[in-house]
Amino acid sequence: VQLQASGGGLVQAGGSSRLSCVASGFIFRFNVMAWYRQAPGNQRELVASISSYGSTNYGDSVKGRFTISRDNAKNTVYLQMNSLRPEDTAVYYCNTLISTMNHWGKGTQVTVSS
Repeated sequence: VQLQASGGGLVQAGGSSRLSCVASGFIFRFNVMAWYRQAPGNQRELVASISSYGSTNYGDSVKGRFTISRDNAKNTVYLQMNSLRPEDTAVYYCNTLISTMNHWGKGTQVTVSS
């Protein structure tokens, strides 16, 4: 299983950014995909998840600002982040659960400047 995340970087508060995660090594279209994030000193938290049929779930702090989507033809899950805030600064991780085992990508840094 490989999860390769890209995107992120330095963004000004109020701006937008899009993360992508290309998956391989499993049948992508059957799996729930998720984005998590971890800021320094904080626990890793769920940002958003999307089921195999497109049902979505969001963490309270990002509802109405972030949108998760998937393209099964490209084995890719996206996270569109709008109205970014300094408190969104974190390393963002792509995730999937296969047979009770969590699989994580390497993470991509998102830094929001005020």
